[in-house]
Order: sequence, then C-alpha cells, then structure tokens
Amino acid sequence: MHLTHLNEAQRRAIKTIKGRVLILAGAGSGKTSVLTYRIAHLVKDHNISPSNILGLTFTNKAAEEMRQRVANMLDPSIAKQLTLCTFHSFCMQILRQEIYRLGYTTNFTLYDEKDIKRLLSQMARLTLEHEGEIPSLESTFAKISQARMQGTALESGSNATWHDQFAKQLHERLDGCLRAYNAVDFDGLLTLTVQLFEEFPEVLRTYQERFLYIMIDEYQDTNPIQYRLASLLSKRHNNLCVVGDDDQSIYGWRGAAIEHILHFEADAIIKLEQNYRSTPTILKAANAVICNNRTRHDKQLWSTAPEGDLIELFHAPSETDEALSIVQRMIRLKEERKIPWRDMAVLYRSNQLSKPIEMALLQATWRQENQWIRGIPYQIFGGTELFERSEIKDLTAYLKVLSNPLDEESILRIINVPRRGISDQALDKITQHNRSKKLPLWKLLQDLTARDPTTTTLVKELSEKALKGADLFVHLILKYQKAFTSDPIHKALERFVEEINYRKAIEEEVKSDTMRSFKWENIEGYIAALKQFKEGQGTLADFLSSTLLDQTTWSNQHRELSENKVNLMTFHSAKGLEFTACFLMGLEDHIMPHEKSVKEGSFEEERRLMYVAITRAKRYLCLSMARQRKQMGREKECSPSRFLFEIPKEVLNLTSCKLG
Repeated sequence: MHLTHLNEAQRRAIKTIKGRVLILAGAGSGKTSVLTYRIAHLVKDHNISPSNILGLTFTNKAAEEMRQRVANMLDPSIAKQLTLCTFHSFCMQILRQEIYRLGYTTNFTLYDEKDIKRLLSQMARLTLEHEGEIPSLESTFAKISQARMQGTALESGSNATWHDQFAKQLHERLDGCLRAYNAVDFDGLLTLTVQLFEEFPEVLRTYQERFLYIMIDEYQDTNPIQYRLASLLSKRHNNLCVVGDDDQSIYGWRGAAIEHILHFEADAIIKLEQNYRSTPTILKAANAVICNNRTRHDKQLWSTAPEGDLIELFHAPSETDEALSIVQRMIRLKEERKIPWRDMAVLYRSNQLSKPIEMALLQATWRQENQWIRGIPYQIFGGTELFERSEIKDLTAYLKVLSNPLDEESILRIINVPRRGISDQALDKITQHNRSKKLPLWKLLQDLTARDPTTTTLVKELSEKALKGADLFVHLILKYQKAFTSDPIHKALERFVEEINYRKAIEEEVKSDTMRSFKWENIEGYIAALKQFKEGQGTLADFLSSTLLDQTTWSNQHRELSENKVNLMTFHSAKGLEFTACFLMGLEDHIMPHEKSVKEGSFEEERRLMYVAITRAKRYLCLSMARQRKQMGREKECSPSRFLFEIPKEVLNLTSCKLG
C-alpha cells in the first residue's frame, strides 16, 4: 500500500501488526486514518481475511466511518466482512446467538437507563412497603450503576450503613427481576458476555479462533468489564492493538479506568504527536495545561501549520455581558473572515450555563446582503431525543411487548394506551394479583381473558369495562405477534397504528394543531425508519436492539453539522468534534474545575477536560469568564479558573469585554 503521504509515526503504527501494540494518538493526529490504513494493510499486504479482524469502538458513527473508508480503499464487499462495531453491539450479536446458555431466550428486550431506574423505583417501593412518591433514589442508582459498570457485587461489611445494605439488596434483586422479564440492560450486555465466555470456554474459543487481530479505539475510555472482555478475546493470539489518548480520558465518572491505557503491557508503543487540526498557538496552550498532570504518558502535540492568531481572553462583569461579548465576536468572525455559523461552537462545563448565550443569540442583530437580521440560528447538542417523546415511547413499548411479552415494564406503559377502559385502580388490582400469585403479568392477562378459574376473584373485583379492555389488549398483542413475524415490520406497524386508532388518540389528547402534526410526523418518521432498517428485511428484535444501541440515529446530539447554526454544547459533548472557531465560556473556579473536584482536590480529569475543549478549535479560540454569575437565584462573586494561569501569556491576547 502507498503510505508515503503519512508521517513516520503513522506508518510505523500501521505496519506494526504483531503482538500487543499501544498507539498513543494525540488530539487531531489522524487516528482514524491510521486505524483504517492498518485494517487495509492487514487485508491487502498480509492476506488476512477481513472476517478475522475485529475493531471495537465507542460509537457506531466511528465504526461506520472506518468501514466506509475501508470500502473506499479496498472494496465494499471486503468492508462488509469486517466486524467493526461498538462493544455493546458486539456483545449483542453474541448474546442473540448464545444467551440461551445463561437461561434467557434470544428474543430478550434491551432496557436503557430510564427503564432500569423505573424498575429499581418499583422494587424500592415494595422493599420499603411505601405507597405514593418515594424519596429520591439518585444516590442508590449511582451506587448500583457503578457496581454494574465495574462488574462487581456491592459489599455490606461490618461498617455498612443502612443505605449500603439497601442498595445491595436492590442490586441483588435487579438481576433476578431482569431475568424474569427476559430483559438485559446496557451493562448486562457486557457482563453477561464475559460470564458466557468464562462459564463456557468452548464459546470463547470460537470467537478467539475467529478474531486473529483485535483493535480497540478510545482505549482510555474502557471500564473494567470491557477490559476483561478484551483480555479474554485476545488471550489466544495476543494480537491486540489499542489506540487512545490518556490526556483525553474524561469519563471516569461513568466507569472509565485511565489505568488501562497508562499500564498497558505493550510490545510496542507508538506516539502520534503531529497535529493536523489546530494552529501551533492553540497547541502551545493545550500542551501547557495538560503537562501539569502527573499521571500521563509524556507527549507533546506539534504542527507544521502557521502560528495563527493569539488566543483571545476576556473577563466580563456578568454572565450576560460575557454572552453578549461572545456573540459580538461571532458576528465579527462571520463578517470579516466569512466563517459560517456551523463552524462556530460555544462550549461550557455544564448545560446550566447555556441560558445567557441562548438569549444573546436570539436577541442579536447582524447584517447579511445589506439586510438586517434579528437572531442568530443555533442548535443545542443533547436536546430532547426522538425516543424520549411520548408517542414514540408508546409505540416502542408496544413493539417491545410484541417481541417479548415478558417485558412487564412495557406492558404497564401501554396496556391502556390508547384508552381502553383499564383505569389506574383496575391496573393496581391486576398488579396486586400478579404479585400475590407470582405469575408473569402477560400470563395473568392471558388467564384473565380466558376466564381461567384461578382469576375468579380478580374477575369479580374488575368492572366490565376493565375486563373488556384487558381482553382487547391480549387479542391485539396475539394478533400482531403473528403479523410482525410474517410481514415486513414497517407494514405491520402501519396497520397496527391504524387498528389502535392512534391518530384519533393524539387528536383527543393534544389541543394544538401544530403539536398534533408534530407528533404524527414523528410517528411517520418512526415507520419510515423501520422501512429503511436493513432495507425492510430486518426483524423486530434486531430493530429494537439497533435503535437503542445507536440512538445517534434519532438524537439531536448528533445532528449533521451541515446545518448552518451555531453549535452549543458541553465540553464532554464536544469530544471527537472540531470547529474553525471555539468559545470556551464560564472558565471560573468551581465551574471549571468543577466544584466537586475543588473540594476533593483532584483536578486531573478536569484538566483533561479543559485540554479536550481547547483542542476542538482549529483556527480561532476565545476564553472567557464572568466576575459575577447567578447561582441559586443569587449573584455570586467568581474567580478565574486556575487552569487559565497555566496557559503561557505569550499565546494570549487580553481583550476588553466589549469590542467598541
């Protein structure tokens, strides 16, 4: 293969294929190109079958980008044979084939974080024997979630508090509950696959023999379960290449362990330090900040590009002045440098900081072709996802029940949607009977419809209206279970939506014509997505898994940046993106670094987050802070972020808040 256009470190990374290889890829250093060329090199120059190559990523977007590049380099048929996917998608593929060994059926339902929280809340209510609203369980959720990400059990030793024991009890019950519902959550996809490999060595051997070469992208973001999975898969051939940057490890709060990349036992370590994104001035600022971290691999980003502009830095009297000043600078960049809105981004530590900049953008006045325009278009990354809209959640719940009737969470959501006469009181009686008999809810509903003698007491307690509604629900599910297996799933859903008269239900529930149209458009979009899924040939279970695993299909957070709008997002959301002009706002102590880090005296992950934010900028970077900012309804005096003092003065241009 022709690699002469790549730099020396990149060529070495591509050609080093044997053993354990650590590629430390700095921000903007061409990591995706290296991974793609490495795959092509294995196939073309070493005659490795594409089916023997496994590439694991953290986003479907990254996997598809690599697949497309390989297709362009070699051939689309070769790219299709590669296994390039996320950890979760990979585990889903395995479990769809092998999970029966662990006591589940292969049509299991995938639960997301919100499903798990609802389930834990119900379990907590029963455990506490509490009716109505229960106290906040956020700390309990966090404790359980951390244990599941780590793949460990919660301990309750002699010094355990009541809360420790309570969380342990819920954690232990959760797995049994999920098994009863034939459901798996996102963490479970990983832990069950590891369990499968450890309990059934013959299954592990099958995958070890298949994947001779394994590559893992963003290795700094792996959690202990992903680390174990990689270790098991690579143990036989030991050809494991991990790519990442410890300086961009910013997800410790969700289980990522930076130690995995810091202490990786490598036969070869290759550093990609030449940056192709930012100006040397911006890189000097980034390097100066990150070098203050002690736990890191030593590396320095550099570039052959021209030095570029100094980094603007200003201190505003208030958060309102800060936002107005940022908008002034945006207008100047558009007018003087012709930078389109889509190539500008405002980054902040938390979403709570976005309101002032939103107001400033809405109120801004700017000139275009001798015409004054009010308002600058913008989009917020991480807004409400399509899958969070009630009408889509209803249809998804129906599809989950059609695929897996043991999914009680979904049954409870849609048993009376649209209204079919099953009141909350009637549903409460049904679920009480369900718990007392310890039957799956779906089995109870079927027995109730058949007027089985075991349901005589319940039949007497329910009204005729409720009984008729339950009968309608059961017959509906049974009818469409057949339809979804015999017909294309989008056609079946079209008929299903028509049969339950969901459009009429929307008209009765929603007053606004505009909102009615919006909801119906969402439903039509959902049906269209089913039609597009695997060209209309995919199964219902596969579609449900795919949409939950890849919510980028539906989410505002990953809208195409081709929309000509200013981008607003958190530092975390910006990782992996780049913009011609970046504005980092709210750079004050207790915001950046975060107040929790200030209290704990642990700044390294926050400093890495600052480094990530700085390296999103290609040509222009502006840093700002406010002397006063509202907090809990009160004006609070603010101090500049300590990270600002780590940036060399020679790369900064201290400017006035206002541009004159």
